[in-house]
Amino acid sequence: MKIIRKTLTATLLCTALLSSGCAGDSKNQTADSSAVSASESTVSASESADSSQAENQAVTENASSDSQDSQESDQSVSENSNNEAPDPKANESESSELYAMDTVMSLTAYGSHAREALDSASAEIQRLDKLFSISSETGDIYRINRDGEGDLSEDTRSLLASALEYGKDTNGIFDCTIEPVMEAWGFTTKNYRVPSDSELAELLSHVDASTVTLSGNHVTLPEDVKLDLGGIAKGFTSARVMEVFKNSGVTSGIISLGGNVQTLGTKPDGKLWRVGIQDPNDLNAMFAVVEVSDEAVITSGAYQRYFEENGVHYHHIIDPRTGYPAESGLTSVTIISPDGTLADALSTSLFIMGPDDASAFWQNHRDKFEAIMMTENGEVLVTSGLADRCKVTNGGKVRVIS
Repeated sequence: MKIIRKTLTATLLCTALLSSGCAGDSKNQTADSSAVSASESTVSASESADSSQAENQAVTENASSDSQDSQESDQSVSENSNNEAPDPKANESESSELYAMDTVMSLTAYGSHAREALDSASAEIQRLDKLFSISSETGDIYRINRDGEGDLSEDTRSLLASALEYGKDTNGIFDCTIEPVMEAWGFTTKNYRVPSDSELAELLSHVDASTVTLSGNHVTLPEDVKLDLGGIAKGFTSARVMEVFKNSGVTSGIISLGGNVQTLGTKPDGKLWRVGIQDPNDLNAMFAVVEVSDEAVITSGAYQRYFEENGVHYHHIIDPRTGYPAESGLTSVTIISPDGTLADALSTSLFIMGPDDASAFWQNHRDKFEAIMMTENGEVLVTSGLADRCKVTNGGKVRVIS
């Protein structure tokens, strides 16, 4: 039987960071908002397994927790170019929370239109959840998996087209037909077990997104092939929420869909949002903080959804080439991109690739995204486009990829 290595808990050495601009700090910063100073209030980003973990792992920043920034904003926010009167509630936030896509989601918007935007966004999230869910009998994916073919709504067609494109771009590492293998491991049902080699071989014979035919809005599946767009559904949804915010007149906001963070604009005072990346070796701490504006920050890690059997650790990021949890040498991959759907797909794909192939993939697509990765030995890899707006906080060794 294939042995999956247990995540290495390494003692991180305090070393001098590279001079390219990625700053370091030997002091850990926790994800608890009460432990973060007002001048450096931070949202944490991590992949969440279920609602019991999501609330602690996705801490949404709001105006009441950032009093210093609120005081400074009166001086830093100027009138806009057309001399319109400033929004009197520009620095006031509204927040809401809901459960969808099997996780807790928190939304925060600023300004006079915040409540309207949150209500519209919540309704849109619930609509997309039903549309994309593999278990919703009124949704597109459930119907297509049952019938083997059919017409899709525009949203599902767009999401499936993206999934098929990412499959090609990653040479099949991102595969939207992996669901039967995930189910065999119990990651979709929570009936965890280790499948036999023969069972996995049979299931893998039906895992190949390149066999899915999408023509216009009509999709056809080969026999025994099933779709699951859960690997990018939250990223697509976070991008849609940003559109809802904009259409409602909101220009500043931040959301966390089970740890998938996406931002709109900057904070009301013009400062960048600060998003913390959860430390795989200490789930009460962050190992890095990145500053973003109009970007998604999405993390995949081997430390959230997993089970143990006979002392072996099996995590949920399945390599479609083997049917087993990926053994790539990475414990965490975070993608930063304006495109939430892309960030969702690539956080999983680069994790499976491992540090060398992931670095090469970024070098060939550096105009699309940036990345922060942690290896099993605790080294932090940061792409050069982030070097001047990230801070590694655990004192570990840092290597900038250029």
